[in-house]
Amino acid sequence: MTEDSNTNDGPDRLAELSAAGVSLWLDDLSRDRINSGNLAELVATKHIVGVTTNPTIFAGALSKGDAYSAQVAELAGRGASLADVITALTTDDVRNAADILRPVFDATDGVDGRVSIEVEPGLARDTDGTIAQAQELAKIVDRPNLLVKIPATPEGLPAITAVLADGISVNVTLIFSLERYEGVIDAFIAGVAKAKENGHNVSELVSVASFFVSRVDSEVDKRIDENGSPEAQALRGQAAIANARLAFQLYEQKFSTDEWKALAAAGARPQRPLWASTGVKDPAYEDTRYVVELVTDGVVNTAPEKTIDAVADHGDIRGDTIQGTYAQSSAVFSGLEAVGIDLPDVFEVLEREGVDKFDKSWKELQDTVGAELEKAGGNAQ
Repeated sequence: MTEDSNTNDGPDRLAELSAAGVSLWLDDLSRDRINSGNLAELVATKHIVGVTTNPTIFAGALSKGDAYSAQVAELAGRGASLADVITALTTDDVRNAADILRPVFDATDGVDGRVSIEVEPGLARDTDGTIAQAQELAKIVDRPNLLVKIPATPEGLPAITAVLADGISVNVTLIFSLERYEGVIDAFIAGVAKAKENGHNVSELVSVASFFVSRVDSEVDKRIDENGSPEAQALRGQAAIANARLAFQLYEQKFSTDEWKALAAAGARPQRPLWASTGVKDPAYEDTRYVVELVTDGVVNTAPEKTIDAVADHGDIRGDTIQGTYAQSSAVFSGLEAVGIDLPDVFEVLEREGVDKFDKSWKELQDTVGAELEKAGGNAQ
């Protein structure tokens, strides 16, 4: 990761981002990226130190080209079911990506070099099913740098604790509100404590909490536009960054307690905040805003390649942009409440939509693989 991220002699903005303490992960994965050497190149030249996936990413990857056709045909010939084929395709990609990222994992003592795979969206309201599938995915991928993604639904919280207690590293996803984030941190700390009781080496247990960013602005801005008042319009585009900054304040508070310090003394590592959904959805906003405005030491930002390229080209990396912003961020929330924006409802809607979107993507994935199985003469059920 020593090469310049830019083709010209200008600043290496991604190196500056890394030097400021932000671990940059790629929010995308496909077999073409792996086989073409593109992922390895991004690690070598763009300071990429991790990869995240989700059902939408896999659905997109499998719907393009024929990179998976040979494996589907081979599995069809063995009589594999649709579910087994999807598991094989996705876990193979994650395993191979984990191998590409393994040097980063080793060089960072396991902090980075991580690759995430998500449990099926249909299990988002099923605690026991989530636990069982997380354990299964960890066994199938069988790589120390795997993170299993578990959604931060009410049913997901006890699953997070149980999976961590089993010694499996976890990426908690679909976090929108500070209240839910506090529950996630509590579930993490409880899981680490149980893992320690169970005899696991807690220094090897790593977790990130994926706090979604751009979707917050999308929903709040929609309600601001419906409100129409000048007071509301003045707050447009401020909710998401304020929410994430207050999340980091909560992180600092929760990981400075005596309970956590006792676990840290045993080698436990804090659950890093991860900024997810950092691609800008509103073209009126600067395309780098959800990266450059959320810089501080000890966080992860997982971004699509388009956003990473934008930061490399023209991102204004100006050091820490979170510390010292908490009062301002709280004022944004107070202002939103004053103009009638129901933030608890915003976050409830976003969580429900997030689960629904991933569930829809999973069905698209099933349809795509099912069609390939039928072409290969297999069982698409």
